[in-house]
Amino acid sequence: MPATGAHTIVIGAGITGLTAAYTLLVNEPNRHVTVIEAADRSGGRIMSGEFAGHIVDCGADAFLARVPDAVDLCRQLGLDHLLASPASSSARVWTDGALRQLPAGLVLGVPTDLDALAASGIVSAAGVARAAEDLDRVDWPQGAPGADPGGVDDQSVGNLVRSRLGDEVFERLVAPLLSGVNAGDADQLSLATGAAQLASAARTHPSLIRSLHEQIEATRRAGADPNAPVFAGLPGGTQMLTDTLGAEIIRRGGTIALGTAATALRRDASRWLVDTANGVLHADAVVLALPATGASRLLASHAPEGAAVLAELEYASVAMVTVAVHRANLDCDLDGSGFLVALTDRLPALTACSWASSKWAHLGDPDLAVLRVSAGRHGDSAALALDDEALASAIAKDLGTTMGLRGPLEQVRISRWNEALPQFRPGHLGRVEALRAELQAGAPGLLVAGAAHDGLGIPSCIRQARTAAEQVSEQGF
Repeated sequence: MPATGAHTIVIGAGITGLTAAYTLLVNEPNRHVTVIEAADRSGGRIMSGEFAGHIVDCGADAFLARVPDAVDLCRQLGLDHLLASPASSSARVWTDGALRQLPAGLVLGVPTDLDALAASGIVSAAGVARAAEDLDRVDWPQGAPGADPGGVDDQSVGNLVRSRLGDEVFERLVAPLLSGVNAGDADQLSLATGAAQLASAARTHPSLIRSLHEQIEATRRAGADPNAPVFAGLPGGTQMLTDTLGAEIIRRGGTIALGTAATALRRDASRWLVDTANGVLHADAVVLALPATGASRLLASHAPEGAAVLAELEYASVAMVTVAVHRANLDCDLDGSGFLVALTDRLPALTACSWASSKWAHLGDPDLAVLRVSAGRHGDSAALALDDEALASAIAKDLGTTMGLRGPLEQVRISRWNEALPQFRPGHLGRVEALRAELQAGAPGLLVAGAAHDGLGIPSCIRQARTAAEQVSEQGF
């Protein structure tokens, strides 16, 4: 039966919008919730599909397991028994003409075991010595205790790591890892938004390495297993999560309207009016779960300052090139989860490669290896400008360089994600806080959530969605 209570419209049916709608319906069964989505499918950039006899993700294939949000949602949806951990947590980096094993003890690429760093061969002896200088640091650089991670002292990841541990550690370890996450430039990435764990460490001890050691020891003292899997995934593909959310929304009386773009957002005396090509919808509250461009357009007349800032948020476009190759045609043991590419050793097309059939037991195959290859980064669209055939050829060449691939790509699937990954600059969280304050003051019942605001990743989007849903209820809309 349709809900008889207040009406909330959620604009956007990605993981954020679906989670917000689901949370509202769980918390308030009498609330009427409508999700509208411009595309002809829900799920946003979460998509899975058949490939080489398996279900393989076209986008994100895992989420952080050490933060509770995504795991908790899976448990709430009855999916927790399906969760799988990567079969291998080791990874490599392409540098100096070889795939080199990442050393133990890395925290977002920052080494905490300098002996392991030296043994890896990734960083020169001079680079290791430069990193070791951090252990003797006694002064407080930018980011002292009590600093506001979203305020004026939010610096870039590159500024912090280069100044504390030197250029080599940053360019060969930290930058490849973080650039693999957001396809951007870690020299410009907001520390508070893109590497919160490093931001916390930088504020609690003059030595970044010693502070990260203390974090690890605190985790042990709290009884948590520091060796517990970092990531989790769903053998049926991450789309299982968004599909289940959508089904639950419908089961609980909500509505999901696909192919329904919001063209304008207006306010009358007491309610919100959402203009669509199919007519006008009325709501007591609206949750905007859109990328920055669409959100800023709808916010322009309600929070003009914040909308203008949001419109300036840059995005990176990327392609996920999934390939199947015969294992016998690879001069590589595939012992691990994949590899990154050092900032000092860039390749023409490939920016990272996940060995999916080694990373996930359910994708294992004795003959074929399934590889998920990332291409494209912010400021470098040369690979993405290629047509599918040329891009596949460029990827095959890079796999030959790095993994010794001989012979053809047996199967190829190219998933292009345009304007997919927001690029967070220092001070981003402060700007988001200002936007939300402007909305609270002048646009009651209008809330924003999603990757463009508090950070990338499925857990972050779920956390933001739940917070927005709770605020709708708490504020009485």
